[in-house]
Amino acid sequence: MPNVCAVVTMAMLCAGLVGIAVPSQAGSPPRRVVSMNVCTDQLAMLLAGGGQLYSVSALAGDTESSVLADEAGRYVINHGLAEEVFLMSPDLVIAGTYTTRTTVDLLRRLGFRVEEFAPANSFADIGEHITRMGELLGRQEKAAALIAQMEARLAALRAQPASGKTVALYYANSYTSGAGTLVDETVKAAGLVNIADTLGMQGTSQLPLEMLVLENPDLVVTSHGEYARPALAEEGYVHPAFKALIAGRKVVDVPARYTICGAPFTLEAARIMHDAAASAGENR
Repeated sequence: MPNVCAVVTMAMLCAGLVGIAVPSQAGSPPRRVVSMNVCTDQLAMLLAGGGQLYSVSALAGDTESSVLADEAGRYVINHGLAEEVFLMSPDLVIAGTYTTRTTVDLLRRLGFRVEEFAPANSFADIGEHITRMGELLGRQEKAAALIAQMEARLAALRAQPASGKTVALYYANSYTSGAGTLVDETVKAAGLVNIADTLGMQGTSQLPLEMLVLENPDLVVTSHGEYARPALAEEGYVHPAFKALIAGRKVVDVPARYTICGAPFTLEAARIMHDAAASAGENR
């Protein structure tokens, strides 16, 4: 069987599509960075110096997935394909641990430097990711300032009296987030009690509508997508039992873009929930 790496490289060169990895000088920051994951896209956009970040993934411009969708238009878009990244001649490629594995493996075999980031499951993870991204880009001071701002906002939020209200996270296809997830961290930062925790749920799992009704939470958090047509994934929101549960109860929509990726803007999800719980108490 022919070597895949050699075949792809030769095909590109023979077609006149010449692109080579351009390593940065030892000890110097990368000059041409390509990000292939919506979460690394946003961390890089927050930290990169002028002209340093060349390309971000297609999801970076999706308002449903990215908080920095407007800023994404300043960069070349990639779709995670080895051929297109190859032609960009980056000296650093940033990806998520679940980003297209074939592309990541092939780029490494072609000699490109690829750094991967795992999903953030806590605010501590966010801080570590910001620090690491700052080191990779040679933007340590910017990273330290960003972390300081985030920690100050988090401390201020946690310093407020906890309401102790119970909250149910109820997403498409009846999914919820339990212990060990970033969303659960935001619930705790908001001073609320996640019913998924009390039910012993770990990670992301399905919360049956019957169980949701029996738990009777004080607050229900949803994350509606902007679909052009009705989606079966959200049929739970129109179920009579769900409508009866939320009648007269505070329901708040927390856009998924605040929790899909771990970054300083994740705190916005906690603030939304905290304020919703506070206003629900005032209205009673």
